Amino acid sequence: MTSVLEFISRRSPIVCTGGCVASSQPLATQIGLDILKKGGNAADAAVAVTAALNVTEPTSTGIGGDCFCLFYKAETKKVYGLNGSGRCPAALSLELLKQQGFDEEKPLPPTHAHSVTVPGAAAAWVDTVTLFGSKKLSLGEILQPAIELAESGCPVSEVTAFLWKVKAHKLQSPNNKFGADLLIHGQAPQHGQLFRNPSLANTFKELSKNGKKGFYEGRIAQAIVQVVQNNGGLLDLTDLSNHVTEEVQPICTTYKSVRVWEIPPNSQGIIVLMALNMLENFSMKELGHNSADYVHTVTEALKRCTADASWYCADSAVVPVPSEELLSKVYCTKRGKDIDMKRASEATNHGNPFEMGGDTVYFTVVDEHGNACSFINSNYLDFGTGLVPEGCGFTLQNRGNNFSLSSGHPNCLAPGKRPFHTIIPAMATNAHNEDLLCSFGVMGGFMQPQGHVQVLLNMVEFRMNPQRALDAPRFYVEYIQKDQKWHLYLEEGFPGNIAEDLKARGHLVHWPITGHDRKLFGRGQIITKGDWWKSCDIFSDGNKVWWAGSDPRGDGCAMGYCSVNGS
Repeated sequence: MTSVLEFISRRSPIVCTGGCVASSQPLATQIGLDILKKGGNAADAAVAVTAALNVTEPTSTGIGGDCFCLFYKAETKKVYGLNGSGRCPAALSLELLKQQGFDEEKPLPPTHAHSVTVPGAAAAWVDTVTLFGSKKLSLGEILQPAIELAESGCPVSEVTAFLWKVKAHKLQSPNNKFGADLLIHGQAPQHGQLFRNPSLANTFKELSKNGKKGFYEGRIAQAIVQVVQNNGGLLDLTDLSNHVTEEVQPICTTYKSVRVWEIPPNSQGIIVLMALNMLENFSMKELGHNSADYVHTVTEALKRCTADASWYCADSAVVPVPSEELLSKVYCTKRGKDIDMKRASEATNHGNPFEMGGDTVYFTVVDEHGNACSFINSNYLDFGTGLVPEGCGFTLQNRGNNFSLSSGHPNCLAPGKRPFHTIIPAMATNAHNEDLLCSFGVMGGFMQPQGHVQVLLNMVEFRMNPQRALDAPRFYVEYIQKDQKWHLYLEEGFPGNIAEDLKARGHLVHWPITGHDRKLFGRGQIITKGDWWKSCDIFSDGNKVWWAGSDPRGDGCAMGYCSVNGS
């Protein structure tokens, strides 16, 4: 399906001194601001935003999926993490899949009910409020705006309407009895058409009233199990009732005095940190922003980091993940030493650190007290499986599709195991005093770590403000298993001579990627504390202004307000 999507406007970064929210939907952004103005903090507002996004952008996110959260507590200057990803059903195993005819050569279809892992989002929403919230607002008060939005309806935005139409077939499947709950007269809603979801409102009411038990036990849990099992899956009530969110210690590295924080494996955030460690050995600024040398160098680094993560990144509660070794500056330097500036590499082998001894929504919120919440929530692959539990108003994710079906792989499918996960929120602090520099992220499947690296370098190396850092053309490298080659995609905005130069070095280049196809490069949000990116001296106190940007590839915006005393 093709459709014209022109990029003909510009945006200035948002500047404010009170609270600020940047998300992929203006209505969700506004709801986050309302929560802040009622006395909630960044964590409270983040949960309100993610619930609202479930209403406005169900193609990409929902309570039937997973989420991750990073929270910066201004009082302690510490970054905290929550892993809200769910686990494989206890009854599902490689042996059973093999009996059913599925293996490495014939993997599970993305929409198969076996791809449904326990939805972790609901529990993580509750835990985000419990652990990090202001304690001034109840969960019911935080979810109420999304409940009202679902009951009254909201007009569907442009990019969301396009994606809804492209993936409506998942909801229209004869096997998906309640898929029509997310359609209007059997069809995807059009841009500007009012869409109501009273079933989702009831789901949120149940969560508000009974907390996690309202989702993982009772009517909603039974509806989830029924739709999965009716479609050949094995998820049961015990899998749901046993689910817990995991508090995790975020992982980090330092790039030129900027400390970058990510969620540890099973998340792929480690790719970002490894790539930055590798690129620190190159004069990135001297290469020139988005020059052929720059794109080549970053691409080659990302290839190596992606190859490592595709092998080592797994559920650390089940298999040992060598995060410390992979993040070693010595190891990353060694991995980057064989980058040939004149030739693209074809290797896909992972390194050995022991020798050294989609779809998704991302958004961020800050409050006037200096706290920040970097939050990401996803169904995976547009509506996930597309399966809708009766009377619930949401689809179930298909994160299990990211398991390996090879018994010798660290990320192989196993009962009760979490799969390799693409979604990653991020933050950056001043490595000298741990002051917050920015809360940021770029959603979009395997593009996410690549987007993190690119927008961060745009700010740190090329002094771009948050909006400009998101506006700049992006590139994406992906290994296609079918032809066993690396493919390099360049967004519209790269000149033809850059594409030709990269082709001459051996890259398999696709250029230009335009219109709705620019979805490939993800959609990001950034909020910075002060204007540290203007100067090489990131340690200056600067000012107390929040600066924010929202990705032009999406429907959203950043919005903020000023506190009474302007501090």
